[in-house]
Amino acid sequence: MKPLRSTFGLFKMKKWYGGVLILVLAIVMVFSYSLRETQRPQPKKKQSAYDFFNNHPPIDSHSKGNDSFKLPKVEAKKPSLIQKPKLINVEGLDELYAPRNVSEQESNVLLLWPHLHLLLSRSDALPETGQGIKEAAIAWKELLALIEEEKTTKLSNNIRLKEKNCPFSVSSPDNALFSGGNILELPCGLVEDSSITLIGTPNGSYRSFEIDLVGSNFSEEPKPPIVLHYNVSVAGDNMTEEPFIAQNTWTNELGWGKEEKCPSHVSSNNLKVDGLGLCNEQLVRSTMEENQNVSVSRGDASTNASQESSHASANFPFVEGNPFTATLWVGLEGFHMTVNGRHETSFAYREKLEPWSVSGVKVVGGLDLLSAFAKGLPVPEDHDLIVNSKILKAPVITRKRLVMLVGVFSTGNNFERRMALRRSWMQFEAVRSGDVAVRFFIGLNKNLQVNFELWKEAQAYGDIQFMPFVDYYSLISLKTIAICIMGTKILPAKYIMKTDDDAFVRIDEVLSSLKEKPSNGLLYGLIEFDSSPHREKDSKWYISDEEWPHSSYPPWAHGPGYILSRDVAKFIVQGHKERELK
Repeated sequence: MKPLRSTFGLFKMKKWYGGVLILVLAIVMVFSYSLRETQRPQPKKKQSAYDFFNNHPPIDSHSKGNDSFKLPKVEAKKPSLIQKPKLINVEGLDELYAPRNVSEQESNVLLLWPHLHLLLSRSDALPETGQGIKEAAIAWKELLALIEEEKTTKLSNNIRLKEKNCPFSVSSPDNALFSGGNILELPCGLVEDSSITLIGTPNGSYRSFEIDLVGSNFSEEPKPPIVLHYNVSVAGDNMTEEPFIAQNTWTNELGWGKEEKCPSHVSSNNLKVDGLGLCNEQLVRSTMEENQNVSVSRGDASTNASQESSHASANFPFVEGNPFTATLWVGLEGFHMTVNGRHETSFAYREKLEPWSVSGVKVVGGLDLLSAFAKGLPVPEDHDLIVNSKILKAPVITRKRLVMLVGVFSTGNNFERRMALRRSWMQFEAVRSGDVAVRFFIGLNKNLQVNFELWKEAQAYGDIQFMPFVDYYSLISLKTIAICIMGTKILPAKYIMKTDDDAFVRIDEVLSSLKEKPSNGLLYGLIEFDSSPHREKDSKWYISDEEWPHSSYPPWAHGPGYILSRDVAKFIVQGHKERELK
């Protein structure tokens, strides 16, 4: 894919959207604070976060296009009294912070945990925090047990562990194909560009068949979630039943989500997932044409119905008795189905139902399945066999203050992306010399094998920080705060940068451009001035009115790469410590 370059030397290796929710309240408050600090003639009493917020004016939209900006001077207003959130007991938090049998060196991956404890205990926590902590406690307990088992057992058990590792591809045995049900096991989930290919023939016995991507679950959970439910209904013998594809999700908490159907009886051209329409355009167009024909003439209802369904069936990808090859592949924003080489459907990821959480594929109904295989699955490297592995390890930090800390958001099973970064831009001289430190921020996974592989990777390279919650996208703001904590309290730095594991950072260009920027009150990156919250509850990017009650956001920086000066990061950390920032 053609790389995209931002104004400060960052290349994106893949298409990105959404960025990160960078705690816009904190940022806009800080700029107001910075401006007043530079203009005051004598010291004044330190103001609280709410003072800054209440004094914050509207942003001048004419400043669009800049990579950083300042706020105009405003008159101070009397702050409103807002009650601070309380500290509450969160299920699983005590288990996460219980004493553990790990060495001091091993515990270096947990440096942020003490600093995040109060943040996770707040009564105004993000909606999914409770579930993320509860599940993380179970995952952490299982991981510690496996770590202890590995330390105390001999070669026989090590062989057993290796047999359960993460393969690049898997295929279904013949007996599973004929019996249906769970046909593929995905030991370490899916990542972007993973694909699942099924070859089969609809046999008409049920007039339908279903393909489910089954999510990970713990033994305490009654049923695993369904990350994607793909229901295909083929046309009947009399051709009066219109064939369709219905896509949905299911969880224990919410049950079935909002169904999306193809062909759609309304145009969905304006809705895109990774640039692709929700339904194949030929199916949408033929269905809309049929609806128009029905409204024009109703002379022979039965004949028209037969012709209309016949027309729809001609474009429909699944036909009784006709073999097909269907490939379900993983994109950045959602799942996509291609049948016999033609794109048919796209389905955006939904909250807490992401590719990394998929554990298997299930097929039921009227389908004679001939073959099933998955490829492009996440594969960790054998760190003991890597040539020149020393140059891939994080350098020892000797400086009292770094020039820059780079925090990289990653997901547990993105093994290959992290290795690509270690072999590429993390080899810049500024990184190897210790002037710039790079750390990956990763939440726990519901998959034990992924957590174990991640633990071994963290111990091998010393550049991973575990987060005390499951890695749900809705909790990504907690990682933003964690980066600010790391850059102010653990590895103090003049600048703190956030990026993603699919970005290539030109460290030399970034440092060069920072020489021309102020060292205080800085938010540097691709600034978004005109955006609004997603209110669709099934959306991965859903934001409730409670979280953000306004119709639009203040300016914020896109996630693939932005930089904060130390004072901004320090303000964010202090504001959350004092419970003055949401």
